[in-house]
Amino acid sequence: MKEQLIVKNLPFIKILPSWAQELSYKYLSKTANLYIVHGNIRDFLPHKMNEGEFLFVKIQEYISEVLFGNKDVIAFFDRSSGVSFCEKAMERDYLAAMRGRHPDESDSELFSKDPTVAFPYLEEYFLSQMPQKRRIVLIVDYAETVAPASDVARLGEEDRYCFVTLNRWSHEPVFTKGDVSVILLTENLSDLNPRISASPSTVKVEIPIPDETVRAQFLRFLEGKEQLLLDKGLRPEQVAALASGLNLMNLNRLAAESWQEDRPISLEYMRQKKRDIIEAEAGGLLEFLETEADLSYVSGHEFVKRRFKNAARAIKQGRLDVLPMGYLIAGPVGTGKSFMVSAFAGEIGVPMVKFKNFRSKWQGVTESNLEKVLSILKAMAPVAVMIDEADAFLGDRDQDGDSGVSNRVFSQIASFMGNTEYRGKIIWFLITCRPDLLPIDLKRQGRAEEHLALFYPETDEEKIALFETLVRKLDLSIRRFPVGDLLKRFTHEFSGADLEAVLIRAKFKAAMEGRTFITKEDMDETMADFVPPAYPHEIELQNLVAVVECTSKEMVPKRLQNLNRTKLVKDIQELKALLGEAPLG
Repeated sequence: MKEQLIVKNLPFIKILPSWAQELSYKYLSKTANLYIVHGNIRDFLPHKMNEGEFLFVKIQEYISEVLFGNKDVIAFFDRSSGVSFCEKAMERDYLAAMRGRHPDESDSELFSKDPTVAFPYLEEYFLSQMPQKRRIVLIVDYAETVAPASDVARLGEEDRYCFVTLNRWSHEPVFTKGDVSVILLTENLSDLNPRISASPSTVKVEIPIPDETVRAQFLRFLEGKEQLLLDKGLRPEQVAALASGLNLMNLNRLAAESWQEDRPISLEYMRQKKRDIIEAEAGGLLEFLETEADLSYVSGHEFVKRRFKNAARAIKQGRLDVLPMGYLIAGPVGTGKSFMVSAFAGEIGVPMVKFKNFRSKWQGVTESNLEKVLSILKAMAPVAVMIDEADAFLGDRDQDGDSGVSNRVFSQIASFMGNTEYRGKIIWFLITCRPDLLPIDLKRQGRAEEHLALFYPETDEEKIALFETLVRKLDLSIRRFPVGDLLKRFTHEFSGADLEAVLIRAKFKAAMEGRTFITKEDMDETMADFVPPAYPHEIELQNLVAVVECTSKEMVPKRLQNLNRTKLVKDIQELKALLGEAPLG
């Protein structure tokens, strides 16, 4: 039967979205019985009815009516509703057939919510329909509740039954010959038992978060139904362009709230709602970083700023192909690494998000969280992604003690970072004061390709420039005086964070005296009282490992420029030994 559908349905397949085309072609190839549809499955899906006219439906309806509308039997199962059918006629036929075989069974048994009860009846019914050459689809929603991610040895009796049944169905020759297809629906592939999701006999299809074209179609659809209230002069296409990362359910909710509040959607309203929705969708795993600063707010680090300005120019010119996949930003604490990255985001005008802790003590949740976050990042592109303290946050491929979770997570992130499809669209910033602890897998070309380092100011000019930049950044009102003499009171190698702390204390002193401006006396008193944190060996180690990572001599402080590699490695080893760490290499 499937061979006959190939010619008949090809024109229809060509108007389907890419994921639906993939599912249709896989089905028509007659090589699989079990399909997993995952990703953005709780959304509205666009079905093109006539030229220029779209109808938006939920996934069960889309799969059953749009993709498999010519089927003779379409059954549904989930643990909440039990067994149901696409049409009443199908339900009546099922009841008639099964009551003939099991006259004493009640409807509650035949439509059971328990898969160990429902699946045997469904299988028996499917087999009974094969002599009539009836084509059959079973759609199992919330499949992770039927076949949860876990080691087989830890599965309960019911889960083991489901695991074995689904595996058997996936390569059952009778099902293939009789045209029986089982479709599992789940948001995250990692929530399913890996022995099922990774099986070569299983077809996996991901529904992506909708692109700009689909978002614009949906907004025009709402506008046509008079359910979209836009600011004067704003068009659905403009809102769709700004709504990257949102699915159609999000847009529908946003439009409904705007309509209810009688508040037209403006670009600013859209930006704020988008931030709130994505942070909520990510379950607190992503945080938007907003900054009004650009690279002009950064003092010193001229080489790094030039690199970033060149990258910003390439982005504005559309030359994403020349950008690195990501950046490694190294340097001792307090040098402004995070601020530099956020200023770069402000320079190029793309949103920046920060990875928050996605790890969980519960089995399978960490992988599920990460899958969700990566899906959102794909949909948000272009986007900058900051991972602070990357050496501690990302782990490595050889971690032990957590049943392989860290290894799988590391591999998933490394693979995603290295996908050249996202070059210039997802820009990674790995920030660390200890780049030596970051695995080589992430630092190599194809991932964090550009290695940049920030160091403390060295010359008087650099220190004065840092002072003036911080005054501007903190929006301080300060009575002018010679700054150079004041800064000489720092007898140690000071960071921007040290100087910022002094300025904040001086501002506090002025405020306590009822003044809105800082005087030289405030600074003198504050500087005399300030005691910087004392960890010179740690700072020196952070300086040296940053030097090792530098790919340009121009970034390196003059006092360290002439150190050869052997001397650097030896000094690092000695510092690590002094601090009780394992030696380098």
